[in-house]
Amino acid sequence: MSQNTLFDKVWELHKVANLPGGTDQIFIGLHLIHEVTSPQAFGALKDKNLKVKFPSRTVATVDHIVPTDNQSRPFQDNLAEQMIDTLEKNCFDNKIKFFNIGSGKQGIVHVVAPELGLTQPGMTIACGDSHTSTHGAFGSIAFGIGTSQVRDILASQTIAMNKLKVRQIWCENKLSNGTYAKDLVLHIINYLGVKAGVGYAYEFAGPAISALSMEERMTICNMSIEGGARCGYINPDEKTFSYIKGKLCSPPNKNWDKAIKWWESLQSDENSIYDDVVKIDAAKVEPTVTWGITPGQSIGVNQKIPTLEEIDPNDQFIAGEAYEYMGFKPGQPIKDIPIDVCFIGSCTNGRISDLRVAAQVLKNHKIAKHIKAFVVPGSERVAKEAKEEGLDKVFMNAGFQWREPGCSMCLAMNSDKLIGNQVSASSSNRNFKGRQGSPNGRTLLMSPAMVAVAAIKGKVTDVRDFLRK
Repeated sequence: MSQNTLFDKVWELHKVANLPGGTDQIFIGLHLIHEVTSPQAFGALKDKNLKVKFPSRTVATVDHIVPTDNQSRPFQDNLAEQMIDTLEKNCFDNKIKFFNIGSGKQGIVHVVAPELGLTQPGMTIACGDSHTSTHGAFGSIAFGIGTSQVRDILASQTIAMNKLKVRQIWCENKLSNGTYAKDLVLHIINYLGVKAGVGYAYEFAGPAISALSMEERMTICNMSIEGGARCGYINPDEKTFSYIKGKLCSPPNKNWDKAIKWWESLQSDENSIYDDVVKIDAAKVEPTVTWGITPGQSIGVNQKIPTLEEIDPNDQFIAGEAYEYMGFKPGQPIKDIPIDVCFIGSCTNGRISDLRVAAQVLKNHKIAKHIKAFVVPGSERVAKEAKEEGLDKVFMNAGFQWREPGCSMCLAMNSDKLIGNQVSASSSNRNFKGRQGSPNGRTLLMSPAMVAVAAIKGKVTDVRDFLRK
């Protein structure tokens, strides 16, 4: 088993007890909740006449079901209104801090917590959402959990888990111009496979990772779950500390130096032992696009969709399913595939830096006439910053719709949905069947820059060719 990694250190610091069967009881330092996976958990507590153990360690926001076109209350969708109303009442009754719409702090839970300084190195973090792994970008150990575990944390502030193995993914060199964190993580998932991470925590390291901004690191860790890993993390460094400093919930100045000293002590040791080490050359990564129905079914923008013979025998069945569902042919180039809808947003790529990159591509251009395109900021703060910088006008002048913060078309639990078998160029994290609201809708995952250029050209396009002009 691994030794002296950040994961090992944080795990041991938060282990409350060894349970029968080899499971550990782990204390959760920060519990994030939203409107979808919490109602049943609160209901279970009420049925057992239990109270929330540590209300101050739970923080709530609303993101999944909120409409992005009109957020006036009551919502037009009765179910969505019931869900947010239930969350409001549960938070009020249990004295839980709730960042509601209009507070200036509402947004996608995995965008809001880091920008408020709630997410810090060395923490254990849990949320009833699979992409909680995002917070590992700060050197925390963050898990997505189910409703029963949401209940357990509310009642005891702990969960029962088996300790994970640790795989280090060492990324050599640096990404080239026109490639981004999204391309790197899609490349990694394709290289290792969507099941390779089962039973593992992924530690992302190396020069290419160190060169990334904190928001790019969040993109990497966000999608570690798509490679089968239970969590992904990056050791904290000066970029981490600089990002956290001065935020609403960050350590105060009088404790700042002490906090940094503590965080640095948690970094993986130079002599750390890993269960596995994988090396990736980031310089060889090109803009990457998914062609199938899993995030692992991706290729470089200038490559062709693989034939069945080129695919690992263990993956051939789902590849055949992907050919049929997507309507693409083996050997077909991914470039120039027509696009119908372009979506920029989500907990993967809905932060201010993502919007800046896309706006840079879109500036002084118009989207293709047949394209429906919209951009959804990840939080109210991101929306405010974007408006202050004039990014909203760049998007709207290009033909994009500017929306209010929320999860939107990433999982289409609101009115933002694909229609029929539309093809979407999406900056989100999953391309599963029906993921974006239509049972026949087709999703191509790519970076925000690639989504922007696809909107302009109306088809899959290499953003590097566009940037060179």
